[in-house]
Amino acid sequence: MAFTAFASAPAAAEPAVRKRSWIALVLLLPGILYLLLFFITPLISLVFTSFQQPVINGDIGQYSAGFQWQNYTDSVMQYLPLILRAFGYALLATVLALVVSYPLAYFIGVKVRGYPLVQSLLLTLVIAPFFISFLLRTLAWKQIMSDEGPLVVGLKALSLFPNDGHITGTPFAVIFGLTYNFIPFMTLPLYAVLERMDVRYIEAGNDLYASPFTTFRTITVPLSMPGIVSGTLLTFIPAAGDYINASGDFLGSAQTSMVGNAIESNFLVTQNYPVAAALSIVLMAVILIIVGFYVRRAGTEDLV
Repeated sequence: MAFTAFASAPAAAEPAVRKRSWIALVLLLPGILYLLLFFITPLISLVFTSFQQPVINGDIGQYSAGFQWQNYTDSVMQYLPLILRAFGYALLATVLALVVSYPLAYFIGVKVRGYPLVQSLLLTLVIAPFFISFLLRTLAWKQIMSDEGPLVVGLKALSLFPNDGHITGTPFAVIFGLTYNFIPFMTLPLYAVLERMDVRYIEAGNDLYASPFTTFRTITVPLSMPGIVSGTLLTFIPAAGDYINASGDFLGSAQTSMVGNAIESNFLVTQNYPVAAALSIVLMAVILIIVGFYVRRAGTEDLV
């Protein structure tokens, strides 16, 4: 009798397990369909476009299905300086954003932890730029940094800037724009980690006569590493593909163009869709390689 009851228990539990599996599948279905429709399908279309070839005697922007690997080699050879420049600018902007954001996030998450009102106000100030369009913020900095703007005029009046000097259209302006626009993406993940950090570890370091720098290096930084990795990824990835800050219509010029500008130009101006698609695939592939290596080296594989 006992054996029969024990044997029938798993059989009775099977329908309940199947029912929960179906419920989970139904709940996941909208998200799966969303990914298929707005991520997988465009990605497959982009891959097919990257192999297209021009139609003989066709119009501009007219291409046919093909398997032209040369689109990749041509695009990389032609735009290699822009690719390297994009990753160089993105790396500098990420480092600068980390330098600015870490003290800010530490102050909000640790120093004013006992003052919720002040903490909320400072967080609001960090998030406030998101309430203004990315384009408007960049255009505002273009006006400030223009030759007739207050920054250049003031520096020239103080003889700290040459009379024929410019700020807009220079690498400095582009990197500054990238840093400014993506600082919230660096600050918020750092704050989320530092706000939960147990400050007793820092107090223990001080009790053991460790210097402030040693305590910061051996305790604070390792504990905040997930936030550092998340923030640098959220900053570096969009900055590498950005084409607004480096555009001549905003803070950049033809000499500061990044790979995002080349993709935008080939898609919308010259209508060279295969080269634009190939550049997009190359950009995504390089970013995936860099991110994978970085995450493995940082020892935070669980973040991805």
